[in-house]
Amino acid sequence: MNYSQLTENERYQIYILNKAKYSQKEIAEFLNRAPSTISRELRRNIGKRGYRPLQAQRKCDERRATARKAYKLTSQVRMWISLLLKQELSPQQVVDYLSKNKKVYLHHETIYQLIYDDKAQGGDLFTHLRVASKAYRKRYGHYDRRGVIKNRTSIDKRPEVVNRRNRVGDWEGDTIVGKGRKSALLTLVERKTLYTIIVGLKGKNADSLAEATIHTMSHLKEKVKTITFDNGLEFAAHEKIARGLDTKVYFAHPYASWERGINENTNGLIRQYFPKDTDFNQVTKGEIEFVMDRLNNRPRAHVTDGRQMKCLWGCKLIYSQRNLNCT
Repeated sequence: MNYSQLTENERYQIYILNKAKYSQKEIAEFLNRAPSTISRELRRNIGKRGYRPLQAQRKCDERRATARKAYKLTSQVRMWISLLLKQELSPQQVVDYLSKNKKVYLHHETIYQLIYDDKAQGGDLFTHLRVASKAYRKRYGHYDRRGVIKNRTSIDKRPEVVNRRNRVGDWEGDTIVGKGRKSALLTLVERKTLYTIIVGLKGKNADSLAEATIHTMSHLKEKVKTITFDNGLEFAAHEKIARGLDTKVYFAHPYASWERGINENTNGLIRQYFPKDTDFNQVTKGEIEFVMDRLNNRPRAHVTDGRQMKCLWGCKLIYSQRNLNCT
């Protein structure tokens, strides 16, 4: 039942019953109110001459007239929000971070409103919002012209445990193509922890991609149980990857990006730093490592324990050239 304020008439009844020495519980039953409501009324509105209905009503009206919704967007909170947005966190991630680390509880719509107000005043916070993904295109009746990957194993045969995301070691992989299709990034995301690896490639040659994958993840072999790739021909050397990392490789269905939804979402985050038509041949290793650091240390919605992401097995991350070393 929704709570409603006591009326002036109820206050007169409380006054009469209280004068007649009825208990607070009996008054509550008579008015069909909670005993705590009667107790609070008598405690808050009592004066020098005891509880009086007119005085109680006047106090109530004064409190309601001066009441204001708690204003949480102090200058300090605004500064935190601005800093977090400039680290490319979404409004929801900003809300999660503030509640877990600063004990400030906001709704994500409050963050959006602050962004829109800032834009109206000539600010640039809106530029840090995520870029909308490209429009969906219908795929029915579409002929797949990309060729067929030999000896591919369908995602249909992937163990059910991978779908539950309750173990570390199941990865999703894809590429982000650069300007003129002359460069690319290999992206790999661990499904449970959301830990992300980004590798710069000179092109999308299958053999060079396989070598880069093995070279980058060789020290993580014990943490690579499965990898699920897109159907791009750059993954044609998947058997080489499977042998090199002693793992199982699976492929999603064509044009079923939701089957690798974590990887697709992560690629969208990476695009915030490297927009379309970026020439990855001009991107330095340090810039790639910076983005990896941002992604692996930002609060992600899938991580629910509120702790900062560290490493797949709890060790401190140290980025060294193209490899991830752990200490």
